[in-house]
Amino acid sequence: MRQLRKITDLKGYNFKARDGDIGTLKGCYFDDNSWLVRYLVVRTGSWLLGRDVLLVPSVILGVDQERKLIDVDLTCKQIESCPPVNTKLPVSRHYENEYYKYYGWEPYWVGELFFESPPHAAQRIEAKPPEKPQNPHLRSSDEVIGYQIEAQNGEPGHVAGLILDDEDWRIRYLIMDTKSWLPGKKVLISTPWAKTVIWAEQKIQLDVTCEQIESAPDYDPSKTISRDEEIRLYKHYGKTLE
Repeated sequence: MRQLRKITDLKGYNFKARDGDIGTLKGCYFDDNSWLVRYLVVRTGSWLLGRDVLLVPSVILGVDQERKLIDVDLTCKQIESCPPVNTKLPVSRHYENEYYKYYGWEPYWVGELFFESPPHAAQRIEAKPPEKPQNPHLRSSDEVIGYQIEAQNGEPGHVAGLILDDEDWRIRYLIMDTKSWLPGKKVLISTPWAKTVIWAEQKIQLDVTCEQIESAPDYDPSKTISRDEEIRLYKHYGKTLE
């Protein structure tokens, strides 16, 4: 069943392959154009000396909240032999080509989005490097925490967290902390309302006003976000939830 989850709540969840444990969630990389999570960063255990590995969301079979367990449709051997990644550096398109070539999957930038066409069912093709270097628009989920938020008529707060949809693995909401303006208040901002993200200035510009944010429903992190609450939130901002 679809659920909206804070990325920080998923950190520490254990990943389990078809034949053994993999490691725990460290973070993710998302596409800064679509807010889709492209890779989950998993810190492996002692079996890979704590190495970080990347997993695409479409190999996830399910998320067990009670056991804090995420089942993955891969074997430990497949993961062990995949191209190593240095998560201290940006993920390059060259690495992505090597990654998809290793697994024999069609890259997400060719044809359909990966979550609509599971990679383990995709046509096996050779991923060809681009003729010119490309920016794959991948950003770390940790990178945007603390970014300043700029409304149409002021700067009411900063990004305090991210909420993703575990059905299509898209970041749906920014958690905005308004403590510099309205102490103790946190609100949700839907990512489609982010008009511009200025990465060089660590700033996100919104298509809403400070007055709308001030009167918006408070975000309670202890409660699950229901569909009705999403509809009310969109209605408050004069938006339509599709």
